[in-house]
Amino acid sequence: MALPWRQTSRRGFVQPMQTLPAGPARAGNRIRKPGIALAAGDAHPRLAQELARLCRATVVPTSVTAFADGESRVRIEADVAEADLYIVQPTSTPANERLMTLALLADAARGAGAARITAVVPYFGYARQDVRKRPGEPRSARVAARLLESAGVDRIVVLELHSPALESAFDIPVVQLAADEPMLPVVRGWGAADLAVVSPDAGGLKRAQRYASALAAPLAVIAKTRPRPDVAVALQVLGDVRGRSCLIVDDMASTGGTIAGAAQALLGAGAKEVHALFIHSVMAPGALERIGAASVRRIVTTDSVPAAADPRVEVVPVAPLLARALAQLAGQPTEGTANVEGI
Repeated sequence: MALPWRQTSRRGFVQPMQTLPAGPARAGNRIRKPGIALAAGDAHPRLAQELARLCRATVVPTSVTAFADGESRVRIEADVAEADLYIVQPTSTPANERLMTLALLADAARGAGAARITAVVPYFGYARQDVRKRPGEPRSARVAARLLESAGVDRIVVLELHSPALESAFDIPVVQLAADEPMLPVVRGWGAADLAVVSPDAGGLKRAQRYASALAAPLAVIAKTRPRPDVAVALQVLGDVRGRSCLIVDDMASTGGTIAGAAQALLGAGAKEVHALFIHSVMAPGALERIGAASVRRIVTTDSVPAAADPRVEVVPVAPLLARALAQLAGQPTEGTANVEGI
């Protein structure tokens, strides 16, 4: 079944290779052409292992080490000539090292003759820096995109990019997955009859609208300002939340300041209780405590980046969603279709 994608890059989407749906196959140390070959970076090996299991992929062994001065050194430990290779590497903390490792693995695969290289980056960390907000600032998202393109990445699979403006950052095809499918059943399981969905800022309004529509709930938005990076100040609640259970929907939580400020504003506007849903649990030290101190009752996120077990947070796995998308991209039979958007 074909992916419901739409073209979002100037080069257009690369059509899926016609591959056999059979499971892993290896001749000696040579990765055969049919099927998915999957290589893991060092960012999220548990996710990569689960993807390999669900996709019945051939696992390509890799080595990620560093020299004494911290310089990254990678090696692909198998022959990937003519392989349809998928490299799993979210740019989680430390973001710079994860991004460089991904680029080096892509270059190694290109030099080894891989037929096509797809970067599977559930969390693309430079997405917040997609525009120049003042003179002297770089478009860091564009720089990161160029790095991956120049390293040999042919296509990138991401989960919930931060901003639609990233469409202009990539010249390679981008397949963006929405996390609604695994997240919505969790929210429905709460049984909140008086739910209101809240976007913590204007930039996340489209995402919040999707959840509000799926949950048949009213929508509200927080007007906020950012006096400096990683600092958010909530100003006003736009929408009636009095007496309602409010669900804040955001793409990520880093310092927790945006969610904490939104929760305080909602409670001040008469909300009965506040819950938080965010896709990427980047979570700097102290973020979870900051969110908890704002009287947020429930917190739900995904494992797009490694998440430490914490009884205060419900973590929803994204491997099944990603696995279906990869199988469809590789032309393999799969049940259902992944929820894919263009950015």
